[in-house]
Amino acid sequence: MRYRLGLFVLALTVTLCLPAEERVDLSIVHRIRTEAFENSRVMDHMFHLTDVNGPRLTGSSGYRKAADWLTGKAREYGLSNPHLEKWGPFGRGWEYTQFSAHMLEPAYSPLIGFPLAWSSGTNGPLTGQPSIAVIQTPKDLEKFKGKLKGKIVLVDPVRETSLLTNPLAKRYSDTDLLGLEQAPEPADAPRRLPGDFRNLDELRAFRNKRIVFFKEEGVRAVIFDGATADGGTVFASRGGSNDLKVPVPPPMIALTPEHYNRIVRLVERKIPVRIELNIEAHTIEENQDSSNVVAEIPGNRKKEQLVMIGAHLDSWQGGTGATDNAAGCAVALEVMRILKSLALPMDRTVRLALWSGEEQGLLGSKAYVKQHFADPAKMDLKPEHALLSAYFNLDNGTGKIRGVYLQGNDMMRPVFSAWFSPFKDLGASTISIRNTGGTDHLSFDAVGLPGFQFIQDPMEYSTRTHHSNMDVYDHVSAADLRQAAAIMASFVYNAATREEMLPRKPLPKPKPEGSDRPASPPSGEAR
Repeated sequence: MRYRLGLFVLALTVTLCLPAEERVDLSIVHRIRTEAFENSRVMDHMFHLTDVNGPRLTGSSGYRKAADWLTGKAREYGLSNPHLEKWGPFGRGWEYTQFSAHMLEPAYSPLIGFPLAWSSGTNGPLTGQPSIAVIQTPKDLEKFKGKLKGKIVLVDPVRETSLLTNPLAKRYSDTDLLGLEQAPEPADAPRRLPGDFRNLDELRAFRNKRIVFFKEEGVRAVIFDGATADGGTVFASRGGSNDLKVPVPPPMIALTPEHYNRIVRLVERKIPVRIELNIEAHTIEENQDSSNVVAEIPGNRKKEQLVMIGAHLDSWQGGTGATDNAAGCAVALEVMRILKSLALPMDRTVRLALWSGEEQGLLGSKAYVKQHFADPAKMDLKPEHALLSAYFNLDNGTGKIRGVYLQGNDMMRPVFSAWFSPFKDLGASTISIRNTGGTDHLSFDAVGLPGFQFIQDPMEYSTRTHHSNMDVYDHVSAADLRQAAAIMASFVYNAATREEMLPRKPLPKPKPEGSDRPASPPSGEAR
């Protein structure tokens, strides 16, 4: 009898020590999946955000039109209080309305490329012979001082290219996903920046100094190579700066590497080359207010508490910003449509936020977090800080969701494991303790709020579309976006109906402005 009583007490003790089982309502998951796959509107969202309203550089008319379309669509779907929430001056506005580039001699050839953001137009066709002036360090500025007046300058050396032997598009294999589940090794020394710059601030300061140099030297135009890719793809973003204190540089363009290399090789062998550029670019020389797009589904019992979902709306100018990041916006809006159309009762308010200024340093989400939750430089918590259960972000291209990054919050592992269970047949179950960077969940994580980015199949994100002229509707997978919408809608519903708020990591220490800058520059910037 004593033996049996001891076993009973031991069993009871073990039961009490185990965490409460995370509940998932499979009938709700079934309804969400059916709506996401059979009545999807996600590709209609994509069409309007790309073909109609792309690109969407912050401060441009494309961004404003896309934001207006989104607020109208949110209103049509019955979301509450759709509006543009201003977050303060962004800086200089810029967009271009015409671009063409041609090699006229020694043989005619159209040149593939596009202008770099916040650089000048040509005021009509500009024709001339290009000169090589590789300027990538402060010493190079002295080397070419007084030698470039009136010239069209090629500032990059020939980029070595190689034949493609691997597919451009990739899905994660089981082995890849198992690797992501493993905790990362301790970080080595940070990656070196080009030109041996010590940090990103130093590199950007040099680039601003180079802009002033081009302006003062009277350079007519500057041409960069558009980074290694397959034929016809150009990776590029900014040339000038949205900072009004930095002057607008001469016309700056990026060409596909094959076309750029051809011109450099001809010039190096002293064969006369003549090119023609024609750019219509417009700058607004005043601080442009920028806004995030916000809308809600009000909660019931705990409506003062929040679950947030988001993505960044802004894009670069080379394509129409499809995989970076109309895809995330289209899915986030679809999640809200699904939850609203199914009339699912939720305890907490669900808030959609689509950010501007992400490409310039997460500006929109940082400003929102600072206004609503806390300033990471001071960690002065606002009342709303205690009311946010979680923020879910989607910003890694068109690939379907394969799992989620815990961002170091291991307390979320059993929660996410339960939430992913109904989606294993859709290939989503990987839970990684790792941190992932470069997008807006970091603004929430920086003040101790649960912010998460999903693991997505890479597809062509890094090889073809990210910040390139190929970032267009045709490189988006409709099936993947429908899968992502089903999973995100389920996660949002679970978070909004869970009895307790999601567990948090300890609050971080105050972090001075600039101390969280990445160790390497964003891809696509003029080098």
